[in-house]
Amino acid sequence: MKLLRYGLVGQELPGILAPDGTVRALSPIVKDIDRDVLSPEGLRFIGALDPLKLPEVAEPGRIGCPLGAVREIVAVGLNYRNHAIESNLPIPSEPVIFGKSTSSISGPNDDILLPPGSTRTDWEIELGIVIGSTASRVSKDAARACIAGFVMVNDVSEREWQIEKGGQWSKGKSFDSFTPVGPWFVSANDVDPGALELSLDVNGIARQRGNTMDMIFNVDTIVSYCSQFMTLRRGDLIITGTPAGVGLGMKPQTYLSHGDIVEMTITGLGKQRHAVRAS
Repeated sequence: MKLLRYGLVGQELPGILAPDGTVRALSPIVKDIDRDVLSPEGLRFIGALDPLKLPEVAEPGRIGCPLGAVREIVAVGLNYRNHAIESNLPIPSEPVIFGKSTSSISGPNDDILLPPGSTRTDWEIELGIVIGSTASRVSKDAARACIAGFVMVNDVSEREWQIEKGGQWSKGKSFDSFTPVGPWFVSANDVDPGALELSLDVNGIARQRGNTMDMIFNVDTIVSYCSQFMTLRRGDLIITGTPAGVGLGMKPQTYLSHGDIVEMTITGLGKQRHAVRAS
């Protein structure tokens, strides 16, 4: 099951991707892809529908973030061994956790906006976990039952603000447009999160190639770990780290500039395409 939202920013409507590739309207049935829809009961209800019997959206236009109300973004850093090595940082013994502002969320084809004066804005393709049930101090074995599904995310990062300004990484991670999500939310029973190919190109040049089997901490470990020190609630988004190939790790370092095109895919989770522009 692939759920999405379409329409202008702030006016998105809920939809579902039908087996024939058409977008079908869910607005006659639900208000949004919200916490009610993301519950186990909500997903069972939507999953029982025949998408081909729903109204076709002939021209959906802009595709937005597939999640209507993200309460919190929890991010995991350095979760691929080769990315930690290229960053000249030690391999973590526990997940490295930081936060991103929800105001940074954007759609899968929206522009990436360079902060004023930025010369070190970087790309990071990541698998996103969407929480479907409250998770508080859950075990690794129980963690999967708390996951509603998965999305693709670009953890765009301004490295000067992240590294050189002091304090938390979140400062370099929370600019507007720095968390493109989508195009689809895919329900957990339709995804094997342990064997997904990740691919990101800049201007048609391959930059990141990876597989989630190379994660240091898998999705069950991440959900369980985070739930030990915070209660995860339905609609929370956890992004799980990026493989090697970011601009920070290149020699010489290479970053995004006005006019660049970023394209990325994860197995079964669709494609993102962004134009980069100065703001």
